Amino acid sequence: MSTTTTQTRTVTAENVIRLFPDVDTHLANSHRVPSEGNDLDGYDEEQIRLMEEVCIVLDENDIPIGSASKKVCHLMSNIDEGLLHRAFSVFLFDSSDRLLLQQRASEKITFPDMWTNTCCSHPLGIPGETGADLTTAVQGVKRAAQRKLDHELGIKAKQVPLEDFKFLTRIHYKAPSDGKWGEHEIDYILFIKADVDLDVNKNEVQDVAYVSERELKEKFNDSSLKFTPWFKLICHSMLFEWWEHLPKGLDRYVGEKQIRRM
Repeated sequence: MSTTTTQTRTVTAENVIRLFPDVDTHLANSHRVPSEGNDLDGYDEEQIRLMEEVCIVLDENDIPIGSASKKVCHLMSNIDEGLLHRAFSVFLFDSSDRLLLQQRASEKITFPDMWTNTCCSHPLGIPGETGADLTTAVQGVKRAAQRKLDHELGIKAKQVPLEDFKFLTRIHYKAPSDGKWGEHEIDYILFIKADVDLDVNKNEVQDVAYVSERELKEKFNDSSLKFTPWFKLICHSMLFEWWEHLPKGLDRYVGEKQIRRM
């Protein structure tokens, strides 16, 4: 599977607004999936409903331009024209420094059945999860991470308080899921260390596993397992260095301002 930021036109507010009339430049509270078209025919009803959520549309410097539905943001036809949105990836470690992985449900429209980090999703174009500067954007993705950890894994907010999330960096990447869907994201990387109770949402997650560094590397060598492209990018470039320093603290890695172009 390709995991590349292949050449696309420069992502600017002017280009996005001209190319994508579905983008709401007011970061509206809702942006319904257009009723016309059959892009979602045959998919799970709950996952179709979630495609109505509003993602934050960005320029290539992570400045919000507006909002558009999750469906609009994940169509490869739009991605190949440069449509870019904000995302986050949570890496949750227990008190033994084991990383919690999830296997995405078969019902998922993008990257079904693949193993990935603890939680991967999007801050929404709603009050509390947006942010034009890095400080407010980080707070927004932390709130979104709290919301999605509960939705996907049943982890309650009191077990993952906002102040315990560590923002490390942002990555800009592009990856196809299949011929129709894909990702083009500026992805905020969040670490958190917590012992949590799980109540898995089977419409989102079909399996979970805690792994050590050694066990994760062994999983990567198992050809029967498939992994999401963003997880592979993060693992092969940065994760194991961060993980090695986890017991002593991540202060030297926290709060990177530069966007890593993958």
